[in-house]
Amino acid sequence: MTNAARRLSTTARQAYTQSMDIAEFDAWAQELLDISRYSGLDDSLNGLQVGRSGGPVTRMAFAVDACLESIRRARDAGAQVLFVHHGLFWGKPTAITGTLRERISELLAADLALYACHLPLDAHAELGNNAVLARMIGLADIEPFGSYHGVKIGFKGRLKAPITLDEAIARVLPGGDSPRSVLAFGPARVSTVAVVSGGAPFEAFQAIAEGIDLYVTGEPSHSIYHEVMEAGLNVLAAGHYTTEVHGVQAVAGRVARDLGIATAFMDYPTGL
Repeated sequence: MTNAARRLSTTARQAYTQSMDIAEFDAWAQELLDISRYSGLDDSLNGLQVGRSGGPVTRMAFAVDACLESIRRARDAGAQVLFVHHGLFWGKPTAITGTLRERISELLAADLALYACHLPLDAHAELGNNAVLARMIGLADIEPFGSYHGVKIGFKGRLKAPITLDEAIARVLPGGDSPRSVLAFGPARVSTVAVVSGGAPFEAFQAIAEGIDLYVTGEPSHSIYHEVMEAGLNVLAAGHYTTEVHGVQAVAGRVARDLGIATAFMDYPTGL
């Protein structure tokens, strides 16, 4: 978003919102989230996946997954747009049958646009899943981490004072949820942490190479167990869903603040 747009008065922002359609929202989001940077890198079709008719966007729903339940909740909330991290289209032609057909049918019947943002919403330095997690953990000296096809989508940093692994878990899961897995093979008190949300267990090898004390991701993998044990790395697999609610929530806050659009988060955890 441009500096001029950020300086909009409340009255001007309301007028802007009243005239903002889905194409204008797309242009705003493309710039804010730097979506074009990930063209060719991300299997997700980032951006507008299902359009809608003309008319202003005055209410948006946000969810992690574009599942049928999220779509129906967004419809029932009166949203014109559902913004998700995991959309419907992933890098190859897909037959519109079965559950995909049902989801698209619900979107079209409700005149509800679907907007997806995958890697751009992992890697964003302010609004991304990993940036938010890094702040929750309390990291300083934050730097990009976790190379994926040559682009770093996570972050690493240093704690101002060492903390225990239990303290780190409490910061990542402040609601008291149980992590998927904890591999406590590193130092009892951690000073350096790297984060890549979602399904990124193998980035633990990059954490080993960079001398990190604790690697935080969403999903565990049997295939990393012996490597991280022998290298002395702590790994916290906090849950794919749980580590990826933060980006969509952060974008919802920015949409409400900068565009004056009403927002709602559709929480539908998988426990995975």
